[in-house]
Amino acid sequence: MTTLETFTLISYFFVLSILGIYGWHRYFIVYQYMKYRDRRPGPPPPVDEWPVVTVQLPIYNEMYVVDRLIDAVCALDYPRDRLEIQVLDDSTDETRDIVELAVRRQQARGFDIKLLHRTERTGYKAGALEAGLKSARGEFIAIFDADFVPPPDFLLRTVPYFNDPDVGVVQARWGHLNQPYSLLTRVQAILLDGHFVLEHGGRNRSGCFFNFNGTAGLWRRATIEDAGGWQHDTLTEDLDLSYRAQLRGWRFVFVPDVVVPAEVPVEMNAFKSQQHRWAKGSIQTCRKILPFVLLADLPWKVKLEAFFHLTANFNYVLMIALSLLMLPAMVVRYEMGWSEMLLIDIPLFAAATLSVFNFYVISQREAYPDWKTRIRVLPFVMAVGIGLAINNTRAVLEALFGEPGEFARTPKYGIERRHDEWQHKKYQQAMPVQPFLELAFGLYFTVAVLYALANGIYGTLPFLMLFQFGFLYLGLMSILQQLRGDDVLIKSAQTAGGE
Repeated sequence: MTTLETFTLISYFFVLSILGIYGWHRYFIVYQYMKYRDRRPGPPPPVDEWPVVTVQLPIYNEMYVVDRLIDAVCALDYPRDRLEIQVLDDSTDETRDIVELAVRRQQARGFDIKLLHRTERTGYKAGALEAGLKSARGEFIAIFDADFVPPPDFLLRTVPYFNDPDVGVVQARWGHLNQPYSLLTRVQAILLDGHFVLEHGGRNRSGCFFNFNGTAGLWRRATIEDAGGWQHDTLTEDLDLSYRAQLRGWRFVFVPDVVVPAEVPVEMNAFKSQQHRWAKGSIQTCRKILPFVLLADLPWKVKLEAFFHLTANFNYVLMIALSLLMLPAMVVRYEMGWSEMLLIDIPLFAAATLSVFNFYVISQREAYPDWKTRIRVLPFVMAVGIGLAINNTRAVLEALFGEPGEFARTPKYGIERRHDEWQHKKYQQAMPVQPFLELAFGLYFTVAVLYALANGIYGTLPFLMLFQFGFLYLGLMSILQQLRGDDVLIKSAQTAGGE
């Protein structure tokens, strides 16, 4: 072999081995979840006197969903004299008028609801929460993003856990208002269920750190203050504050039986934007927090789980490297007559892909009685996870070498039913270059698939096709949805001009 061929194979197996380790970590998460099943939070203890709760609603240009949110929060079953609602509105469009009318309407009904409008988005969401906290009268702070619809009994089922003075956060599970809308929304629902049901469940039950997810949860106000308050030097202020609070000794509680439904993105570019922000913010938090976790006086399993948690998005960089190396590594071995070496790939890929399959099957089984129907889209879940590699690698590299960046909100359109449309609405996002790069990767894997077929290397085909479909799907959907949205906007403008 030449030096280049040797380097190619060594690099390929090194990257694949690291990804295999992270794949095996998913088995460990499932093991922790099952092993500590008896530590699942029980019914909340009785409450002698309900404390004052401030509900914060951070809003920025959410004209299609903000009315639904405010109505849902004002329908919470909680003593009215103990409930304060803060609408933290940083909007710059029609949302301001909608919010003002909604707040006046609820004030007329007797609710203690206040509108706090900032003219500058200093600190973005973290800055809004920080500003609202200064005038909040609640001992506990509940937070809901604009696309969430809390059930009426949310506070009654979560506040009692704070009877334990060591509890700093109670996090509910996210549900999905529009899960059946499309293949993309069904895929996202499963991705989120895996995070909440197994990652949160396994980490919380085993005594490891897990994070508040920015919404659908409550903070003890003293916990926020003790941990240093909301800080906006990362794009995931929730993850950052969560780790700082747990390093201070506060205990977090995850209650999977309390489900708060929300709207998942229906537009591919909005989905990518959300994933980009989460990935970038997690690496920013990793740089900021992980050294303190590793140096803290904590059990080794807490440190190890925090390491896997905070470094997980580096996998996307490795996924890009693997994508580029797969075809040349396959060609080198086949051309040199080492076809039997291709069998080494199968257990390594199985460690990564089967662990993912097992992970999401169990998350669906634990959460839904119709789980067998839901898991039919699991091959697409794995493909979309691979297809996100370009999007999230860009986020990781920006976090490592770039500025903190702007907090890009994920546009929501009030989509709940399958016939609802979003193409004629505002807030659509554009990604002019990235989808074409994803298509290029998809075509690259099409060449790899054809090479494997031509040379009878059939064992690699399932894995190659996952990569092929993932990149092609994300790239094509981004372009087609953007063209359709542009077409609707152009026609609307022409109609308005004709009038």
